[in-house]
Formats: sequence, structure tokens, C-alpha cells
Amino acid sequence: MHLGLIMDGNGRWATQRSLPRAAGHLEGLKAAKRVVLSAIKLNINYLTLYVFSTENWKRPSQEVNYLMSLLAKKLPGEIPFFVENGIRILFRGDLDALPQESREGVLKTVEGTKDQKAITVVLAINYGGQDEIARACTRFIKNNPGKPISISDIQANMDQPDVPAPDMIARSAGELRLSNFMLWDSAYAEFLPLDDLWPDWGEKQLQMCLDALSKRVRKFGGLVK
Repeated sequence: MHLGLIMDGNGRWATQRSLPRAAGHLEGLKAAKRVVLSAIKLNINYLTLYVFSTENWKRPSQEVNYLMSLLAKKLPGEIPFFVENGIRILFRGDLDALPQESREGVLKTVEGTKDQKAITVVLAINYGGQDEIARACTRFIKNNPGKPISISDIQANMDQPDVPAPDMIARSAGELRLSNFMLWDSAYAEFLPLDDLWPDWGEKQLQMCLDALSKRVRKFGGLVK
């Protein structure tokens, strides 16, 4: 079971409480920890979390700098929590554009959790679905000049080719857009918007995702047997 989550609404959560947007992002981090622990309890094998998109650089520099500092310091600071709960961290996205300290924080977390087996959490950082496909094609062309590109070639050159496609992509805050998230992998993923803002998420919302998925008829282009 693989669930992709578009974590939306941190800023709105903070605004509703007359708090700075940074406070919403901090609460969003707490929600992410709750969600990951709930996913282990509910036997979800993979979670992909949309942390920072290729378009999020357009946000105010103060907010971007705060998010980068979370990657640099807060994320590797959670390694004991990840190890204690068997959480393996992977990433997808273009890390080259991140500040050095943020990039090092992500890589340190990946290395420090590589032997964990309870769940794999993929962090989409400086990530865009279109960008990922373009980078996959570039990787292939670099090593295979002049050769036609097949579907399997693109898949083999994606950021995490061994992670299965998501069964469902869910989005918080009631929005109805994919927002450039997992465009390749979502070919046959189910989609579910939930109204709750991301800082309010926990086991209840994950169970709603699983309940909704259990009622979907997944034909993958074929006929129901």
C-alpha cells in the first residue's frame, strides 16, 4: 500500500489563529509525525509527502528560509524518532538547488535511517512531477544517445524507481488539484480531497483514505472481473 499526500493548509491554519505562517509549518511537521505513526499502525508500507515543490520558491523569502532551516536542522534532529519507530526516509526531487546545509540535512537523514523496515517515507523536496520526468529523460539520453525512450526507460530513471506507484493520492484543505505531484506515478492512482487542513491530520484522516480506497473499483484500463 502506497499513499501519496499533498500536505496543504499550514498557512491557512496559522492565519485562522492569527499566528505567523511559520507556526503553521511547525504544526504541519507535528502532523506529519502523527500521520507516519498512524500509517505504521494501519499497515501502509509507503508514504510520499509533498514537502516543497519546484514552484514553492515563489513564496516570500522569509517563509522559504524557514522551511530550508527545518530541512537543515529539524529533519536530521528527528533521526532518533525515525530509528525508534522503524521509519526509512528517502527523497525525490532535485536537491542540487537546495542550500548546502539543507541538502546535507536531507542526505544525513536518508543515511541515518537506511536500515529501517517498518515503513518507507519518501519526502518530495524541490519536487515537481514535470521536472522529475524531464530529469529522467535527461539521465537516459545521457547514457543512451540516439536510442528511443520507452516507458520502462523513463521508469528506470525516475528518482525512486523501486518505490511502487501510489494506490491513492490524497490532499488536505479540500483542494482539487494535483499541483505537479507524482504526475508519472499517478497514472492509475485514486484521488481523494479532504477538507481538514494539514496540521489537523492524524489517524482519522488516514483511515478515511483507506475506507475510500476500499470502495473504489480499480480497473487499470481493463474490465471488472
